[in-house]
Amino acid sequence: MAPKQQQIRVQPADRPRRVASRGYFGEAYSAITSPENASVVRSVAVFGAAVAFFSSSWSDFLLPAL
Repeated sequence: MAPKQQQIRVQPADRPRRVASRGYFGEAYSAITSPENASVVRSVAVFGAAVAFFSSSWSDFLLPAL
């Protein structure tokens, strides 16, 4: 029994597709939210939270009582 024929349809290239250019904030947002950069973004966020904690008055609770 002969195999069935497959038809491949190609869409005509009437109009070229244009990629919408993003602005600076759009590119930054896509770079931050990409899965490749997740560990770097997480590390920067934890570092920023630690700096904010140690520069606040809440860090006094870590000092031993005298």
